[in-house]
Amino acid sequence: MKLHRLELVGFGPFLSQQEVDFDAFEDDGIFLITGRTGAGKSSILDGVCFALYGGVPRYENGDKRVRSDHCAPEDPTRATLELTVGETRWRVSRMPEFDRPKKRGTGTTRVGAEAQLDELVDGAWIGRAAGPRDVGLALDDILGLTQQQFLQVILLAQGSFSRFLLAKNDERQRLLRTLFGTKSYEDYERILEQHRKDAELLLTRGGERLEDLLNDVESVIAERQLLPIVEASEALSAERRVEKATQAAVEAEKRAAARADEVKTAERERDAASRHREIHTTLRDAQDKRVRAERILADLGGRSSATELARTELGDALRAEPLRSLLTQARDAEERVVLASAAARTAADAWAHAGEHPVDERAAREIIDALTGDIALAQEARAAEEQIRATLTEQDALQSQHTAVAAAEAKAIVRRDAAAQRVTQATAMAGELVKVAALEPSARASRGELRDRLVAAQEAQQLLGAVEAADSDYVAANAVAQEASRAVGELLQRRLLGAAGELAERLSENEPCPVCGSLVHPDPAHTTAGDTVTDDMVTAAEERRTEAHQAEQRAADIAKSARDAHARASARAGGVGVDDLAVSLQTAEAELMRVEEAVAALERAHNERESAEVEGSKASIELVELREERVNVETDIARAADRLATAAATVESARAHYETVAERLDALVLRRQRARDIAETTAFLAEQERAAGGAVSERDGALAEAGFVSEDAASAALRPRAERERLAATIAEYDSVLRRETERVVELDEVLATAADFTIDVPAAEAAEAAAITLWTTAVAEAATATEVSGRMSTLAARAVALHAERAEAEAAHAVISRLANTVAGRAPNALRMTLEAFVLAAQLEDIVIAANLRLQTMSSGRYRLQHTDALARRNAASGLGLEVLDAHTGQARPPQSLSGGETFLASLALALGLAEVVTAQAGGIRLDTLFIDEGFGSLDAETLETAMRTLDELRAGGRTVGVISHVEAMKEQLPAQIIVTASAQGPSMIRHASHSRS
Repeated sequence: MKLHRLELVGFGPFLSQQEVDFDAFEDDGIFLITGRTGAGKSSILDGVCFALYGGVPRYENGDKRVRSDHCAPEDPTRATLELTVGETRWRVSRMPEFDRPKKRGTGTTRVGAEAQLDELVDGAWIGRAAGPRDVGLALDDILGLTQQQFLQVILLAQGSFSRFLLAKNDERQRLLRTLFGTKSYEDYERILEQHRKDAELLLTRGGERLEDLLNDVESVIAERQLLPIVEASEALSAERRVEKATQAAVEAEKRAAARADEVKTAERERDAASRHREIHTTLRDAQDKRVRAERILADLGGRSSATELARTELGDALRAEPLRSLLTQARDAEERVVLASAAARTAADAWAHAGEHPVDERAAREIIDALTGDIALAQEARAAEEQIRATLTEQDALQSQHTAVAAAEAKAIVRRDAAAQRVTQATAMAGELVKVAALEPSARASRGELRDRLVAAQEAQQLLGAVEAADSDYVAANAVAQEASRAVGELLQRRLLGAAGELAERLSENEPCPVCGSLVHPDPAHTTAGDTVTDDMVTAAEERRTEAHQAEQRAADIAKSARDAHARASARAGGVGVDDLAVSLQTAEAELMRVEEAVAALERAHNERESAEVEGSKASIELVELREERVNVETDIARAADRLATAAATVESARAHYETVAERLDALVLRRQRARDIAETTAFLAEQERAAGGAVSERDGALAEAGFVSEDAASAALRPRAERERLAATIAEYDSVLRRETERVVELDEVLATAADFTIDVPAAEAAEAAAITLWTTAVAEAATATEVSGRMSTLAARAVALHAERAEAEAAHAVISRLANTVAGRAPNALRMTLEAFVLAAQLEDIVIAANLRLQTMSSGRYRLQHTDALARRNAASGLGLEVLDAHTGQARPPQSLSGGETFLASLALALGLAEVVTAQAGGIRLDTLFIDEGFGSLDAETLETAMRTLDELRAGGRTVGVISHVEAMKEQLPAQIIVTASAQGPSMIRHASHSRS
């Protein structure tokens, strides 16, 4: 991965567009990002991280802090980064969400986050993804590094070096888990633990089920006395109790077979008794039925004459039934002739009463034809008469409409002229206000800027006291630290001076001196009481020096923070005092008020002009419509007058001697209806007389054929259908019973003849059958009980054998899974208390330590080496991920916390670089062509700093570019290629590139 170019707009301390050209440092291989504290050096790395991952981890609120405080509401915020991954060049651009003023009205509206990913293809940028989500997914595939991995291997942020070196095992495990994605091993541990608990629960429940089942088995054995009781069940093993259950099942099966044989014998005896009882019962029933049949035949003999009369009545009714419709038709035809004759007489009487001469059917129809033509002409004239009345009403309405339209036309002209005058006045007013209203954005921005600067000036004024107090505390702490260092030096000097006296005290005659080897000791040194310096005294002084330096560093940090805060506040205030800014703000607010009033008045003028234009347009449109309507009304009035004259001429010629056409039309219609009545009734009477003659002739012929002497005789023989059905049913029932009972007497005589000498005793046969059934029922119940006991015992025994086998399998499985789960979870028999995940991560940590030591031994001149330890941690903490430092000067391993500040930085840098190499290899061997290191060099002395710089020189081998963020002056001299970040007097920071020769 190689970074080429970064562009920031409205981002962090940068307001205007700032560019960083990483390719410009390709020849140098290493460059310095420098500038005053708070100017925005780390914000360059924030921009890189935000462009790639959409967030800045060092801010608690993520990308909500990346927008520059210097941005006006309408200013954009954007970070754009060009980089190459593999052989492909990409460009990613992101904009965070922020609030901007609404285009209309007051308040703000939220602008959503945006993102765009482009690929350089043949010199042109081609869009590949858009939107934060899609761009993030695409970059996950392209980069192959999570944000956490990126921060550990490419962007080594300030304060992150020592975190991994000095972390406890649990913290180091959490970080390594994130980098190497080993959380799945923890999932394996949790799954195995759940399997262990499940196996344990299964084993316990299996034992409980087996115990409950064996108790049930032994209860059945004791209740049914299937086996002799030899010993108590509590003294037997589960295996022996299962064997007893099997033996009891065999015994129960034998007893059930014996009971089944007894049931078969009793069943044969029961069937024989039932057959004997059935014979006696059948003979007794035959005797009873013979008596009942004779009684029924005697009753049928008394009903024979009545049945014959019913036969005769039914025969006459069946002969008369086909004549029923002919009789009805003849009567109906004669009645219709009487009705038609009466209607003809009524029509003739009405015609004569009107003063007309008598006419026949043909003359009446000729009169009807003549009257139909006269009626048609009169109907047309009546429509014209009705049109005259409607036209007169229409004329009145049109005249009223004409008057109203003329009045509305005059009013529309007045409204149109008034609206035009309002448009002229509003246009003139808007022309006067528009120049003042145009000043609103600048006036509002000026007021907002002055407010922010006033707040910053007030903050700077308040912070000034804190700066002075912090500086005073630092001076005091520095003095204490210097005194502690001087005390340690004096003790060490005294210790060296006293060492000669201690050696001299151990000298003996003719014994070689341990320093020079001489046997002669002409002038041995002497020790003075009170000058002896012990190791404990030196150690105590060094501890006091360390505490004093730590206190000095804390005071320095506090003073630096206070000065930085004051500097930032002063920069935001622009170097102007509180009073001057307050006066300027008051003037700006008054100007903004004047401009806002002009904006409101301009808006009202625009609204008035728009309203007047709309009103004028409506009036003009209405005026055109009214004029068209007036012309249409005048045309309609003329047309109505023409229709009135035409209709009046038609009516005058059509009414004859009547007052109105309607009266003449009514008279013509009435005369035609009377003539139609005569014609129709005369024709209908003739038709009915012809039909009646035919019906009477057909009826008389049918009567003679059926054998009836008259119509009355046939009518008397007719019977309703229900009566006919009743007679037929009575006759059929009589014949059926007579035939059935006669046959039954013959059949029963034959049955009784076969047992003439047999004594019939039904009660004795029934008693014998009941006794046999009782014996059979008892045998069936005993057999059912024995079968149920046998089946139950067989089931219980089989379940006992199966549960015993399942429990044995569960016990074996529990032993295996329990040992595996405990081992993976770091419990016994795991002597090292290392979990599976810790074991995997320990292997990764060993690779990291190997990679780190390649640089640490060089940077520490061979003194220090890191080594991994899997020693047991105290108080049940995670084991297997420990780190310690091997000191070649002492040959002893010691904790990383014992290193000095500069030594900690070197060890942490080496570990971070080793971590970067291993993580990169794990991520697929991604090539890292760009690397950033943020601060930490200020804790190194000149010699160690030179060693660190040589290490960084090695990093740029092979085309890698290394960016270092530092404010250390010595770094500026050693690194000629620089990115300089400076804060302007107005607040926003600027970025520029610089290069100079090394001195």
